[in-house]
Amino acid sequence: MAFKSDDDKTAYWKENLSLLAKLLVIWFVVSFGCGILFVDVLNNIQFFGFKLGFWFAQQGAIYVFVALIFVYMAKMNALDKKYGVDEE
Repeated sequence: MAFKSDDDKTAYWKENLSLLAKLLVIWFVVSFGCGILFVDVLNNIQFFGFKLGFWFAQQGAIYVFVALIFVYMAKMNALDKKYGVDEE
């Protein structure tokens, strides 16, 4: 991986860490927030016959985590192309 300049290298890592922080916040809110903190409020809503808080704690957080992996992959591929450090 060869950057054109140190400014590109700094900007690349700044964008990478920004994306990572955003995705980690989403993951935290879904897994800890929806599965633990807001479970009583969410349990008032039915989702496929289950209480929504229970569903997030058991399955929803896992689905969101897997989706975040694919979002990160797509965003990083775009970021790599933007800075000319892609593998293709």
